Amino acid sequence: MGGHPEGTTGPALTQAPPITCEEPGSFARSVFAERHPVLVRRILDAVPYGPERRRGFEALLEETLSGTVAELPGDAPDRAAWEEWGRGRFGRPWLELPFLWSESYFYRRLLGPAGYLAAGAWHGVDLFAPFKDAELDGPGFAADLTALDALPGLAPAEREHALLTAAVWGNQADLGFTMVAEAGSAAPGTLVVDESERLWPLLDGGTVVVVTDNSAREVLADLALVDDLLASGRAGEVHLLVKPRPYYVSDATTQDVLSCLRRMAAAPGEAARIAGRLLGALRGGRLALTAPPFACAPLGYRDMPDDLRERFAAAQLTVMKGDLNYRRLVDDRHWPATVPFADVTAYFPGPVATLRTLKSDTVAGLAPQTAARLDADGASWRTSGAHALVQVAVPG
Repeated sequence: MGGHPEGTTGPALTQAPPITCEEPGSFARSVFAERHPVLVRRILDAVPYGPERRRGFEALLEETLSGTVAELPGDAPDRAAWEEWGRGRFGRPWLELPFLWSESYFYRRLLGPAGYLAAGAWHGVDLFAPFKDAELDGPGFAADLTALDALPGLAPAEREHALLTAAVWGNQADLGFTMVAEAGSAAPGTLVVDESERLWPLLDGGTVVVVTDNSAREVLADLALVDDLLASGRAGEVHLLVKPRPYYVSDATTQDVLSCLRRMAAAPGEAARIAGRLLGALRGGRLALTAPPFACAPLGYRDMPDDLRERFAAAQLTVMKGDLNYRRLVDDRHWPATVPFADVTAYFPGPVATLRTLKSDTVAGLAPQTAARLDADGASWRTSGAHALVQVAVPG
C-alpha cells in the first residue's frame, strides 16, 4: 500500500521512540485502562445489543488489557488490509505496541461485536450514533448555529480569523475525550503555536483538501470555514476527507456531514444560507466528499498509499484537523517539543497546515520558552485539551 519502512523519520532527525502503552501511569496506558472501559459501558447502555454481542465487547476489553492481539476473522471484508497493516504485531501484547496502531485497531475491533460490517440486522448501524445525535441535539450545537449569524457583519479579514479560530477550538468537541474529561478541563486556553498568517497566502484559488476529525460541532465549524474559502475565491475546489466507517467515537463520516448539513439547512438565518451554498457546491462539484480507506488505517501519513499522496501533492494546501491527524502527520513519537515541525513533516508531498487542540502526548514545533513554561505548569498540558496550535509547513 505504499509508504516507507517503519521507523524512518527524516535525514536530519534523531530517532525518537514511538509512544506505547507500556509505561504505567502514562496517558497512553490510561486510554486503555480508563477511557476504553468507560466507552464500552456507555455503548452498551446506549445501544440494545443482545447477550452474545455484549459478551463480545467485554471479551475485547479483556483482551486489550491482559491478552495478545488477535487477528480479524477470516471473513472480515478488510482482513487483507489489516494483515498488511498489522504484520509482525498479531500475537503480541496490546500494551507493548505503538499506541497509534493499537488504539486504531481497538476501534476497528469494536465493529466486530457491533456487527457493523457483517451481514445481518446490525449491518451499517453506527454504534456511536447515540452520542453523535445527542451532540447535534444539544445546546452547544444550537448556540453554534446561532453564532453564525454574526458572520455577515464582519469584514473579510475578521470573518476569516473568526472562522479559523472556531475550526481550531471546535476540535475540543471530541466525544471520546469528553466522556472521561473532568468538567471544565477543556475550557479554551491558549494557542501554543500560531502560524495562521502563513496559511492565508497559500490560498490562491486552487484546490484545498480538508481532512476532517470530529462530527457535529467540529464539522459544523469546518463547513463554515469551507463555505468562506469557496465564497471568497481563496479555494476553487475543496475536497473534504471523511472516515469510511465509525471511528474514534465522533470522527466524521459522510453520513455525519450530511446530518450536519440537514440541521444547518433547517435552522434560521446564516446557518441555512451556508448550508444552501454548500449543498449547491456539492451538486456542482466545487465541494467533494471522499472517504479513503487509509483514513482509518493505524499508520502515519508517512505510509500513505500513492493515490492519497498524489491527492495531497496536487492540492495548494492540505488542512489536517484534530489530534489524531496530527499524531499521524508527525509520527506518534516522544519528540522533544521543540523539534521543528517542518523537519518531522518534511516527507509530506505538499503544503500542509494543522489545526489541533492538544489531547495526546506528541507535539512538535514549540518555541523553547513556550515548552519550558508549559512544562513548569505540569505535564498535563499535552493532554488536557486546553491548548491548541496552528502550524504550517511548505516543502522545500
